[in-house]
Amino acid sequence: MSDFVHDFWSWYVAVISIVSILACAVLLWTLSVKRSPGQKAEITGHVWDGDLAEYNNPMPRWWMWLFYITIVFGAIYLVLYPGLGTWSGTLNWTSAGRYDAEMARADERFGPIFEKYAAMDVKEVAADPQAREIGQRLFLNYCSQCHASDARGSRGFPNLADDNWNWGGDPEAIRTTIVDGRQGVMPALGAVLSEEGVKDTAQYVLSIAGMTHDNLRAARGAEHFQTQCAVCHGADGTGNQQLGAPDLTDDVWIYGRGETTIMETIRRGRHGVMPPWGEFLGDEKVHMLTAYVWGLSNAR
Repeated sequence: MSDFVHDFWSWYVAVISIVSILACAVLLWTLSVKRSPGQKAEITGHVWDGDLAEYNNPMPRWWMWLFYITIVFGAIYLVLYPGLGTWSGTLNWTSAGRYDAEMARADERFGPIFEKYAAMDVKEVAADPQAREIGQRLFLNYCSQCHASDARGSRGFPNLADDNWNWGGDPEAIRTTIVDGRQGVMPALGAVLSEEGVKDTAQYVLSIAGMTHDNLRAARGAEHFQTQCAVCHGADGTGNQQLGAPDLTDDVWIYGRGETTIMETIRRGRHGVMPPWGEFLGDEKVHMLTAYVWGLSNAR
């Protein structure tokens, strides 16, 4: 085991394991010895309900042999498989080796299918029924935990089935997102704007989104917006896909709409993380996922 930094710990684990098995065998033997002819069973002193007493009878023979079988099984297992410190077992089995073997069998079986679709354009793959089924399975395995099984997202995780894209919705942008991941950072502006400034800016955001707002506060918030927010979201608030800054003039809100939520975003900021999957999935599976995600809002 690679975690051992000194041979002492390997021997420590091995000795404890072997002694424990032997101790179990000895204990089992002492508790299963038959009484001598004519010897009476003694009461241990444990009595329930007045007359229900516990005797020191040996265990039934069938039960005893079941325990012996488990001991033998444990000893054989430790000979064949890792378990005694750094001892690798006579079969040289490892979980990493088992995983590699399973992946090799999977690649042999499914490799030709992925190669077929890897040679096709994303839009062609998205239009293929079998490819969509494969892409859906990949999505359910690796993406649905955040974006939900129907890809419509949840609070803090974008909807992938609509036409709204923070980082761009063309096939190349989607592929880049899957391969490299994304870091969507909204800095906290509470200390910069003060609480009154946060309220004013929130009212301005409500105004450009077409929601009910306080006109006086929105007028004051417009200046804060141009000073602190326009650099990412644009002077008109329509966002910037190069930075992943969302459009604030539409009706799509990742973290929720409303004055309270908008103020919380301005005050404390947001940090959305999309992990990179390129190295884990490989080019062919990324291609399938790209086609599936693109097809959610484009293939009709």
